[in-house]
Formats: sequence, structure tokens, C-alpha cells
Amino acid sequence: MDYVQLGRAGLKVSRLCLGCMSYGSSDWRPWVLDERQAQPFFKRAIEAGINFFDTADFYSAGRSEEITGKQLKALARREDVVIATKVGLQMGPGANSKGLSRKHIMEAIDASLKRLGMDYVDLYQIHRLDRSTPMEEIAEALDRVVTAGKVLYLGASSMWAWEFMKLSGIQTRQGHASFVSMQNHYNLLYREEEREMLPLCRAEGIGVIPWSPLARGLLTRPQGDQSTVRIGSDKYTPTLYGAPHEAAVLDALESVAGKLKRPMAQVALAWLLSKPGVTAPIIGATKLAQLEDAIEALSLKLDAETTSKLEGAYVPRAPAGIE
Repeated sequence: MDYVQLGRAGLKVSRLCLGCMSYGSSDWRPWVLDERQAQPFFKRAIEAGINFFDTADFYSAGRSEEITGKQLKALARREDVVIATKVGLQMGPGANSKGLSRKHIMEAIDASLKRLGMDYVDLYQIHRLDRSTPMEEIAEALDRVVTAGKVLYLGASSMWAWEFMKLSGIQTRQGHASFVSMQNHYNLLYREEEREMLPLCRAEGIGVIPWSPLARGLLTRPQGDQSTVRIGSDKYTPTLYGAPHEAAVLDALESVAGKLKRPMAQVALAWLLSKPGVTAPIIGATKLAQLEDAIEALSLKLDAETTSKLEGAYVPRAPAGIE
């Protein structure tokens, strides 16, 4: 396993991040694994050298954080793992149970730490931008959790590039702790981040940890074999995918994978790992073979001709995943 710095931060993370949204309660989403089913994934990730784990308070209404904390406590020393969680999405019926107000952030970090069973989180990320709260308040509240020792580094997730730059500028001007990472939507089927967000992150030294690197499984199998429990029940997927160019991209991926004698998932991840500025794709796995494909993708290097074939069918489309 290779380890790289998360943007300009001194923090070292593995080139793969295990996404823990898949572990929690099937009552939340039918494809989610319970703690017993999730245990082998944490064990295999640690064995493979993965030290980076991403969850959120929103996932399974907090159950994902509980499982993540418990499993990692059993499998690794706290100082050897990098734990990321997120704040901002709806966590209760109250008017202040979501968003990025000072009140919600201060309450949410304590709740996350309790569920994780930890004194601090390594990376605390805003789970989409709360446009109803002034950016100055968001920046100040995030700085408070850092100065309190509850958070070591700050991250953001999908938003417009100008919003990210504006919020980052406020942090700098006010002398607040600043973002070191961006968790954005980026894969072979969705490359709109190449326009502004990725160049911005490279210029500013921001680590990029893409979510949905395999397009919710669409990049792992041929077009005629796209029916899964998740795709059939996930109402969010149709808002992200369905652009006209996707069929041609999948055809190209299937062709390249066949020539390389590698699974489509490995090729799609190898392409993403090769892109400048990408630190660590966030891998979701509900089958051990999916995690193994991600690990194997680290050894696959694509030449310029292969990369050109994979990218050639893409057509610019409307942005998606920026709520």
C-alpha cells in the first residue's frame, strides 16, 4: 500500500479510503450490512494497509459511526488509522438538527465522537454546503472544533468551485483552520469536476477524495447487467446518472477491461487513481471481491492510448451531486 499526504496537510493516508456508508443498518437502506457482516471488510482493509476510513453521522442515523469506531478499535491502534466523518445532513426532527450552524456543528461533533468512541476525529467534513448559514459562521464554528482538540483537519464535499474558494478565503482571512480536502463526485461517467474544482484543488494544495468512484456500481459490470439491490432501491442514483454518453463510455470500459483481462472495476479505479490531484477514492464494498478489486487496481497502470480510449466517449453534461 502506498501512502500520500492529504493535500498540503502533513497527514499521510492510504491511496484507498474505505467508505463506511455500506455498514450500519438495513433498516436505513436495504443494501447496508450489519455489524457482523461488516467485520470482514474492516479486517481485510487493515490487512491490506488501508488506514483511511470515511463515514458520516447521517449514515444509518449514526449506526455507521458506531460500527466504524468499534471495529477499528478492535483491529488497529488509534494512532495508526485516519478516521473521517461528516456533518450537515438531517439527524433529527428539530429545525436545528441539520445544517452548518454553530449550534448544530458543536452538538454534532460531540455526538459523533460518542458514537465513534473516540476523543477526536482526524478529518471532519461538511456534508454539502449549508447555504442558509453565513459562511463566516460556518468557518468560525469549524475552527472552534479544531481549537477544542476534537478535530485535527477539516474537509468539504461537493459544492460549486466558487463557493469552495469563497469559504476557504474566509477561513484564511479570519485566521481559522482551513480545508485540506474536497470529497467530490468524480468518475469515468461524471467528469464535470475537471472543469474548475480539480484545477482549484491542485492550485490550492487541497486533497481530492472522490465519492462514487465506480458510479454506484455502474462502472463494474456490462450495460445489460445493471440490476442490483442498491440500484433498484436507491432514489439518488437516477439523479446522478442517465446521460446519453454513458453507454459509449461503458462500452469502451468493457472493451479495455477485456483486452487487459482485468475486471471493469479495476480499470475504472486505475483511471481515477491516475488523475492529477486525486488522493484516495472512497471505495464502498458490500462484497469482499469488490474490496479486492479496489486493492488490485493500485497495481494497474494505464498507458496513454488506453486512457484516451476510456475518455474519448465522454460528453460534457449538466452538473450533478451539488445540492
